[in-house]
Amino acid sequence: MTVLGIESTAHTCSIGIVDEGAKVLALAGDMYKPPKGGIHPREAANHHVEMLPVLLERALAEAHVSPKEIDGIAFAQGPGLGPCLRAGATVARALSLAWDRPLLPVNHCVSHIEIARVLSGLDDPMLLYASGGNTQVIAYGRGRYRVLGETIDVGIGNFLDKLWIALGGTFPGGPQLEAEARKGSSLYPLPYSVHGMDVAFSGLLTASLALANQGVARADLAFSVETTAYAMLTEITERALAHRQMKHVVLGGGVACNERLRSMVRAMVEERGGTMFAPPRNLCVDNGAMIAWTGELARRSGLAVPISASAVDPRQRTDKVRAPWRDQGAGALPGVN
Repeated sequence: MTVLGIESTAHTCSIGIVDEGAKVLALAGDMYKPPKGGIHPREAANHHVEMLPVLLERALAEAHVSPKEIDGIAFAQGPGLGPCLRAGATVARALSLAWDRPLLPVNHCVSHIEIARVLSGLDDPMLLYASGGNTQVIAYGRGRYRVLGETIDVGIGNFLDKLWIALGGTFPGGPQLEAEARKGSSLYPLPYSVHGMDVAFSGLLTASLALANQGVARADLAFSVETTAYAMLTEITERALAHRQMKHVVLGGGVACNERLRSMVRAMVEERGGTMFAPPRNLCVDNGAMIAWTGELARRSGLAVPISASAVDPRQRTDKVRAPWRDQGAGALPGVN
């Protein structure tokens, strides 16, 4: 069995092809980079409309498969930017009709969990999901993935992008801020906004810009921001582990590529006698392979839908979608009992 997946939730459009054992046969993607400022949803969607046919040809060629060898078409139904989601869904519907293949809508956040779960070999890990629009700590329970903690304002990635652009940088801000932080060493006090199991970043943004206006070196500011923000994420992850009596954590999302965040979470998890796993960067960021693999799980569970039931949902929550493969055994990991 081979499934094609389409990712188009935000700035990245991507097409991946995987087989029934979660082997990535092809992965092709392209990121929309605005000339200035942050993402404009309509402009990003226009980028996706232009690039998806190109990426489709590239993915099919890389996988050495023809349309008749594709057994399902998966796409990210939500959450995400409406125009971007609709661009990917439209292509998915067209392929489903043209190739007469099942249409498989999947949740973007759940897809991050499932690709990390299968790559790690950990059957029931907790996920720290850190990306542009999403920041959540997630674990499975009773048929769904449950959100144990999350941001109450903006996603960690959006916060980093807003800060970096305000400091005179360009989008995306996270990787550039990480490079700057490696040059810093002085830790300045910043708001540590943990509210039980949740976090907030708006106050951290205001305070960071105030320090910048006071003349704090950009490298030291970046170092302080990373240290504070990632300590917040590490704390709520540890609290969730203790609450659920779990030991293993997987990371997902673009911000989860950050080496400081990885090292902080790894140190915490290993002190608790567990393991931390982060996928390769091309499978940690938004990508079509994670959509394809989750689509394969959905196909096994009979979750294909007609065109009429394939509307996108920009606000679709992780804990509002079913994951029946977890209880049915359809989500059993290759090589894992």
